[in-house]
Amino acid sequence: MGVQCGTTYPQALIMLSYRHSYHAGNFADVLKHIVQVAIIEYLKKKDKPFTVHDTHAGAGSYTIASDHMQKTGEYRDGIARLLDNRTGVGVIDQYVALVKKLNPVGKLTEYPGSPLISASLLREQDRLQCSELHSTDFELLQRRFADDKRVRVEKLDAWQGFKAMLPPQHRRGLVLIDPSYEMEADYLGLLPALQMAMERFSTATYAIWYPVLDRNRTESFIRRFVKAEIPNMLRVECCPRPDASGRGMTGSGMLIVNPPYTLAQHMAQAMPVLKNALCEPNGHTLVRELTGEA
Repeated sequence: MGVQCGTTYPQALIMLSYRHSYHAGNFADVLKHIVQVAIIEYLKKKDKPFTVHDTHAGAGSYTIASDHMQKTGEYRDGIARLLDNRTGVGVIDQYVALVKKLNPVGKLTEYPGSPLISASLLREQDRLQCSELHSTDFELLQRRFADDKRVRVEKLDAWQGFKAMLPPQHRRGLVLIDPSYEMEADYLGLLPALQMAMERFSTATYAIWYPVLDRNRTESFIRRFVKAEIPNMLRVECCPRPDASGRGMTGSGMLIVNPPYTLAQHMAQAMPVLKNALCEPNGHTLVRELTGEA
């Protein structure tokens, strides 16, 4: 996340140089992880086991005092704005409670990435499988979960991970897709990768994170999924700044395929709170079910 406009790098270099540690806990993470928590908590309502598949797993967790997080300070305009507030909105309060539980000293010292959030919520019978290509992050992730038999970590490209690990043993679950979008291939390759994954694991919920950098490009990205007739989609966005090409990432969204039936209502309740906490006066939020029009 944290994609910036106006800079061009060789694709292979970008693929292996992107580090989420610069952006952990920012407003985009807040939205993504609230959606993630809401879906996992819904899956837990049944005793039957499920699998979470994380395509761009990262390092697992991030130290607030690290050079990377302090250099950008993005978490200050994200999780830090919610940490001391009880909102009364279940999906937000569950997420904040989880972050607090992982910071028992009473202050924010570590921000959990999506794999740690999943692992913290899974039951003994559930499973987590992660793919991560960056060598340093893969090693950190592998070490973190070395003693957790519920977790499988593979050093694989995200779409190779689909081929290698889908379908999982348990046919209920969540597939969390979170590219950096610093390569054009991330935009172009996501829809066919999703279609391949859905052929293998049709019963899962798919939660796709995307950045808002340029509104026209964002809408074009969403229309690809609508035109492909991907069924049963929910679109959620939180944009702290007004749309403006060239300002970097002004917002982010989640495109959820086969969402829990409760998710739209829960996110509609959450969005006014997130807008108040995270957005500038001209920022905006969105919750929309997609059927035939983006």
